[in-house]
Amino acid sequence: MSEKATILDNPLLQGSGLPAFADIKSEQVVPAFNQLLTELDRELTKLESEVQPTWSGLVEPLEKITERLSWSWGVVSHLMGVKNSPELREAYEAVQPKVVQFSNKLSQSQPIYNAFKALRNSNHWDNLDSAQKRIVEAAIRDAELSGVGLQGEAKERFNAIQMELAELSTKFSNHVLDATKVFGLTLTKKEEVDGLPPSLLSLAAQAARDAGAENATPENGPWRITLDFPSYFPFMQYSTRRDLRQVLYKAYMTRASSGELDNNPIIERVLELRQELAELLGYKTYAEVSLASKMAPNVEAVEKLLEELRQASYDAAIKELEDLKAFAASKGAAEADDLKHWDFSFWAERQREEKFAFTQEELRPYFPLPQVLDGLFGLVKRIFGVTVTPADGKAPVWHEDVRYFQIANEAGNPIAYFYLDPYSRPAEKRGGAWMDVCINRGKFTENGSAKTRLPVAYLVCNQTPPVDGKPSLMTFTEVETLFHEFGHGLHHMLTKVDYTGAAGINNVEWDAVELPSQFMENWCYDRPTLFGMAKHYETGETLPEHYYQKLLAAKNYMSGSGILRQLHFSLLDIELHHRYRPGGNETPKDVRDRIAKTTTVIPPLPEDAFLCAFGHIFAGGYAAGYYSYKWAEVLSADAFAAFEEAGLEDEEAVKATGKRYRDTVLALGGSQHPMEIFKSFRGREPSTEPLLRHNGLAAA
Repeated sequence: MSEKATILDNPLLQGSGLPAFADIKSEQVVPAFNQLLTELDRELTKLESEVQPTWSGLVEPLEKITERLSWSWGVVSHLMGVKNSPELREAYEAVQPKVVQFSNKLSQSQPIYNAFKALRNSNHWDNLDSAQKRIVEAAIRDAELSGVGLQGEAKERFNAIQMELAELSTKFSNHVLDATKVFGLTLTKKEEVDGLPPSLLSLAAQAARDAGAENATPENGPWRITLDFPSYFPFMQYSTRRDLRQVLYKAYMTRASSGELDNNPIIERVLELRQELAELLGYKTYAEVSLASKMAPNVEAVEKLLEELRQASYDAAIKELEDLKAFAASKGAAEADDLKHWDFSFWAERQREEKFAFTQEELRPYFPLPQVLDGLFGLVKRIFGVTVTPADGKAPVWHEDVRYFQIANEAGNPIAYFYLDPYSRPAEKRGGAWMDVCINRGKFTENGSAKTRLPVAYLVCNQTPPVDGKPSLMTFTEVETLFHEFGHGLHHMLTKVDYTGAAGINNVEWDAVELPSQFMENWCYDRPTLFGMAKHYETGETLPEHYYQKLLAAKNYMSGSGILRQLHFSLLDIELHHRYRPGGNETPKDVRDRIAKTTTVIPPLPEDAFLCAFGHIFAGGYAAGYYSYKWAEVLSADAFAAFEEAGLEDEEAVKATGKRYRDTVLALGGSQHPMEIFKSFRGREPSTEPLLRHNGLAAA
């Protein structure tokens, strides 16, 4: 059978270019990876026997191998997130161990590691540019963190741990997905849906129809409320039924914590394995392993930053709770003196409405998705000089709602493309929002001529789908989320680095990677940006000025509590990976309750099992790295402050600052250390002042 025929039969073996989503089937996963891994294994063995410690004799051939693997595995992982099914899961779980095995073999290859070290010490070194040097140095560090220095039993144990951790991570997120899916609260009486906004009633009737009540309507029900965030969160904010909020809150906070789907044993096991892994590598704790490849120099630096932010936000959060109690009391609420977790969102939303006299819901009609996209694309043209245009039909998609776009530079030449998958599909798509890499930028030679491969990104959100003939009407939070993910996308797409290993987000320290995404959120409050996109979907009327003023005033509403919540997660994560010892006298839950004493204003309920759904650290890449959100937010707030200092009203100054930002933060990707890149943009090291100021917490 010729190689060509195989690719025709199996689109997962294409290895480059845009994936043929329409032709991919779950049953192709196993044969594709059996064949691919056999071929790559042969290529690796061949490379090991003839490797030269030069860029072309080592880095380029190695990249060909890793690129083919990441292309095929990337497609399958992407589909696991956006088109999950029992068949795909089964196939994924069948090949995942083999993929992990091969990745281990690759990262632990002694000949390759030795070649990297030889290159580092050879006279070729001085001819490499900074991006190439960073790629080589990262390869040496990553090989060491991957156990290349281990021999015999230690190496076998290390690989067994990696394998088990990969399986546990998949199991953890499947448990959360399944536990979220199983629960549903079907409401049949009008008084049970008292207070709920029309958008939620439509969504709940749709969910009831999906669950078999084919005559369900938004007006008469039945209504099905689920733990899917677009259903759960508005219910907690608007339902006047305190008893039902309590039921829903407890269901949400105990997801995946009992029965078949219990993640508690997985948590214990993961922490135990990570600690063992750290010791095998010669580190004291897993937090030290995590920080070895991050921008933050050590655990002390992380805790110092978190403590600085905690002190700035704790008293504010206490005061916010007192204000909330007083507000509930002024409304004659019986629970005012003893607000529980399930009262917090409800009363906070009522107080927000009264204080700022608007609801998230009222603003939805002003933010139909097509217009928000126009506003976002208008902004990137204004500050970065790039043009985004629809390219639907130029790329195969995995669902009919997915869009495809092109980005062009000032000269009108295409420089990147991206997919946008905007709506929630709880049955097959995981919650949250993310950017992922479809294709990396890179230079290569084809038939003797140099070509540049353009980057392609996946942007995935989970907003309310268009219902009953209306477009997708977004809450302001969903608008911020879209801007956030697009910021990651720009980092990937506007890179000027031609070596794939350091292009875009590749080789960027994890705690710096949120800088471009969080930076973009600031623009949602920028007057020209907001008014450029906020127009009523039926009348075309621009958002009234009083709403803008209220949005600005509401921006820092409860910001002390919001920051404290993030610090709670960050400190808990560091504690679990740095000081907690499996089998000691504390359980992970005890650790959480202890950390909660200084990072929450209402202590968690005894049955609270939040850790069982904390996918970021148990099934994502944030283990001992959740602090990265705050670390990067300091950077992003300070980066935005550069535009404020230049003058947001001054078009020329905005353009000039935008160009400098594009040429440093966005263009340089992973080719230099993020601190160096930040300093070349800002002219100095970052300061926490802009972040505290933007949150209304700066010392007056």
